[in-house]
Amino acid sequence: MSSHHHHQRKRSTSPLPAAAATTSSKRAAPSFPSYLDFPELPPKIRHLCQLLHSTPPNSLEAALSSSSQALTLTLTPADVESVLKLSYSLPSPAVKFFRWAGARLGPSLLTPYSWNLAVDLLGRNRLFDAMWDCVRSMRSLSLLSLATFASLFSSLAAAGRFDDALKAFDDMPSLYALPNDTPALNSLLSALCREANPAVALDVLESRRRAVSPDADTYAILLEGWEAQDDPDPRAARRTFDDMTHRLGWDPANVPAYDSFLNALLKAHDLDGVVKYVRIMTEKRCYPGMKFFRNAMAAFAAEKDAKGAAPVWDALVGRNGCFPDRKMYNEMIALQCGARQAEAAQKYLDEMVTYGVFPDAEAYDVLLELLLGGRSPREAEAASVFKEMLRNELVPSRRNCESAVKVFADSDYWDVAMMAWRCMVENGYPAEDSSNALVEKLIRFNMLPEACRLAEDMIDKRVKLSSASLSKLRTSLTKLGKGSLYDHIFRKWKIH
Repeated sequence: MSSHHHHQRKRSTSPLPAAAATTSSKRAAPSFPSYLDFPELPPKIRHLCQLLHSTPPNSLEAALSSSSQALTLTLTPADVESVLKLSYSLPSPAVKFFRWAGARLGPSLLTPYSWNLAVDLLGRNRLFDAMWDCVRSMRSLSLLSLATFASLFSSLAAAGRFDDALKAFDDMPSLYALPNDTPALNSLLSALCREANPAVALDVLESRRRAVSPDADTYAILLEGWEAQDDPDPRAARRTFDDMTHRLGWDPANVPAYDSFLNALLKAHDLDGVVKYVRIMTEKRCYPGMKFFRNAMAAFAAEKDAKGAAPVWDALVGRNGCFPDRKMYNEMIALQCGARQAEAAQKYLDEMVTYGVFPDAEAYDVLLELLLGGRSPREAEAASVFKEMLRNELVPSRRNCESAVKVFADSDYWDVAMMAWRCMVENGYPAEDSSNALVEKLIRFNMLPEACRLAEDMIDKRVKLSSASLSKLRTSLTKLGKGSLYDHIFRKWKIH
């Protein structure tokens, strides 16, 4: 168990292989690895595993002895460990092999790890009488450790035998000469959280609190337990967290606990609670990490909660490794735009480069859509964003280009309207409607030279100039005595 000052907490003190058994919290049948899953095994280990899998249990010890003599096998303590790891699905042959190996090597030469594997193997297969026999043998050899009890706590909890797990914890000093101290309590709570429910673990903590003092790891285990629930109880998670800070105070290094607690509130859809506790943590100069930050932004985006997202973002960004990536920035900008908070969205867009993230077209487009849309477009801001987007060699969406042509032409931002038109043509967007509307607006605003240049550009770029636009050009040019210019445009139009 690591020092709680660093909070690099381990979920279990057991050295047993993680793949030794996979048991869901729903107590499904465990699934174990086989020697067949490992084609590169040493020949000796493969041979021993094959014997365990193919020999009837009653004949196994004789088969092992005759085979080892015939092949002159030299058995080592490490071999025993390797075979046990791959024999979880065959508990009876595995135990016979373990006894045979003990007789061959001498029980004192079997490693504590191999004894722990035997305890774990029996417990995972719910052969608890045999498991306890093995534990008593370890006691007589002075081989018991907290790792042994971490394994049996887990096996008993996985079988729903919570009272037996608690009794084993209580009996550690009297029957097994081991302290049932805080690390032991943490191992028990970890097993209960993993296999049952943190509420069960919390009851155990309350009943043993006077005898054993909880530490930071204790609360981290419980908070991870709440986080792991499909539908955590936010009130219970808050009580656990408040109890931790009341008893242990605030520690900036306790990031995993802060992460787990806030993630539990997120899973419980308690976004108001998230905002409240982030504010409290900020006041205490204690912050969660990137895991929570990413989850929080996704949750606020899913709920379209721009008001809640902003204070959480502003409190965490740049702290404790909380550096948003482009996806998070795009979520935040879209969230603020959805709430029509253009200034906030612009702030986050401008902030991106500060944290080494460069905006993409998605970030600009969502802000442009807000600035160009609605009954009161914000032309000056939209023009600035549009030009910045083009400077960064990003292409606005077709919808934004069409809106830009209309909005900027209507508000005398002719240069930006023309930029938007060129962008449409260069990127293959259908431009006929926007182009003709722009020609007609130029005519209406008495900007005939510009209208003529645009009409010729349209013809050159194969954008259809409508008969209606041509007719308006002819009327306006004829009034000014410039029929020859119209004739020139008309000839080009006919040729193309």
